[in-house]
Amino acid sequence: MEWLRTMTSIGSFPRLTRRELTFGFLLAGVSAASSQSLIGGQAEWRQSYDAVTSLSVARSSTSVLSPMTTAATEQMIEKYRQIVAQGGWPAMPRVTLRLGQKGPAVVALRKRLVASGDLDPTAGASPVFDSFVEAAVKHFQERHGLIPTGVLTAQTVAAMNIPADVRLRQLETNLVRLRSYGNLGHRFVVANIPAATVETVENGVVATRHAAGVGKSDRQSPIMTTRVVDINFNPFWTVPASIIRKDLIPKMQADPNYLTENKIRIYNQQGQELQPRQINWRSDEATRYMFRQDPGGDFNSLGVVRINIPNPHGVYMHDTPSKGIFGDDFRFVSSGCMRVQNVRDYITWLLKDTPGWDRQRIDEAIQSGNRVDARLAQPVPVYWVYITAWATPDGLVQFRDDIYQKDGLGPVPVASMAVSNDDVQ
Repeated sequence: MEWLRTMTSIGSFPRLTRRELTFGFLLAGVSAASSQSLIGGQAEWRQSYDAVTSLSVARSSTSVLSPMTTAATEQMIEKYRQIVAQGGWPAMPRVTLRLGQKGPAVVALRKRLVASGDLDPTAGASPVFDSFVEAAVKHFQERHGLIPTGVLTAQTVAAMNIPADVRLRQLETNLVRLRSYGNLGHRFVVANIPAATVETVENGVVATRHAAGVGKSDRQSPIMTTRVVDINFNPFWTVPASIIRKDLIPKMQADPNYLTENKIRIYNQQGQELQPRQINWRSDEATRYMFRQDPGGDFNSLGVVRINIPNPHGVYMHDTPSKGIFGDDFRFVSSGCMRVQNVRDYITWLLKDTPGWDRQRIDEAIQSGNRVDARLAQPVPVYWVYITAWATPDGLVQFRDDIYQKDGLGPVPVASMAVSNDDVQ
């Protein structure tokens, strides 16, 4: 334990074992305690994108809005102040490294990982990228919302080269945000936009965690407090006017069969259905009509479920047919609404206190293919928050990209390197 005392004295923090590591905010899925009871009946768990994003580590039961998170963040700020006072950490060259490679860049990588507490300093200064370095890279990636591949990618280097003083200011900024949330009640939902994650919390303990797809930088998901009031199974999707203008018209100009292939129908003000060929797609004529997509989990932009959260922004939470996004580092892909991975687990938790809506009833409603509505017996508070840096009680510090530039610290290189998604909702 001598290395632990040394790291603490210089203001860093110990590298946790894989079992102790509690990073889970990137993931969509249930907590370690609850996942086993849900895996059997959840088809989404069997899909390949979940296998890619699953971590073989324990997950924290502490919510990002927990008072324990606030206290841990306060302590981490003090440690980071010491790191900054001692010169921060060294910059990494822009190289790609993986297990088995060797050279001076690996030595530099070891120093960088030791400085931030991701690598045990007793691992030495070998020029070989060994299993210890690989595990440390994964540890770093997990703390920064990146898929833990263990490969030193361009995105990972960009995150490593954000200076320690910037990370300190990020923690200080987010501490103010964390302190602004008081007693949130015994049962609520937290959707952290920069982390692109959703967590359900009951009696102070996280019950489930879900990856999310959130708003693009030019179509931001709003910071707000609302509540879930009801759930629509097999919903129609009525296309918002902004998406008609920004997305549907250009898509129809490029492909006249787009609406037909995606089962989107056009209606005039009298409720009469029009055919795509009746519209002049080289003008704004389409904005005068209503566009509605048929129900269908394989193609409908809302998937099989819409979760209604009344708010002045006109946004909501929903399933998606494009589940591959949940395996991506970059999930800022929507027009402001929020897509939720493993949505059946999420709505099972939401409806647990509503009579007649157990998991079997939920599955039956979805499988029917018919529009079915379920109103919650007791609305559940929902908090859409913007937290880009926080610490957990075990001493782990998390950072996420300031995708909407709300921290006031300048551009974030990791987000700018990501590839955007074409999906419109």
